Amino acid sequence: MIKPQFYYAGLLVAASVVLSGCDNGDNQEVRQWMDEVRQQTRVNVPKLSEPKKFLPFNYTAKDSVDPYNPSKLEIALAKAKANSSSVLQPDMDRRREPLESYPLDTLRMVGTLQKPGINFALVQADKTVYHLKVGNYIGQNFGMITNITENEVELKEIVQDASGEWVERQAKLELQENKK
Repeated sequence: MIKPQFYYAGLLVAASVVLSGCDNGDNQEVRQWMDEVRQQTRVNVPKLSEPKKFLPFNYTAKDSVDPYNPSKLEIALAKAKANSSSVLQPDMDRRREPLESYPLDTLRMVGTLQKPGINFALVQADKTVYHLKVGNYIGQNFGMITNITENEVELKEIVQDASGEWVERQAKLELQENKK
């Protein structure tokens, strides 16, 4: 029986003899053929087209007013305000009432009180209940209470439309009943 180290050494010697026989000069024919093909092949590079002429753009608006200048916007708003035919505007100088700091959709009408000749609405903001009468202001859009019934508080708000004009808008708070 042959020892394994001798077996592997014999295989290694046989493989090197076989591989050395592969380079016997046959490569010479391949090299000769490659040289012939290189000599017969012509390189064909297409001609580049002429580049387009660059015509610089002459910007003529550089001396005009910048459309993004904030002072231009202020001037336009001042002109619009001066040309405004609307007499309706909120009273910005009056003292604010507590419920004017809440959006109208966060307020809840929870009841009414009646005294001789005066109806009061009970309106809840956060966890505090306020009593209001006709003429009080409520909501963030300069809403003034115009009428109080058992089921709702009617008010008119003064808001700006898309063109900046002040317009009146009707709104109401309806009685919210507790659901248990």
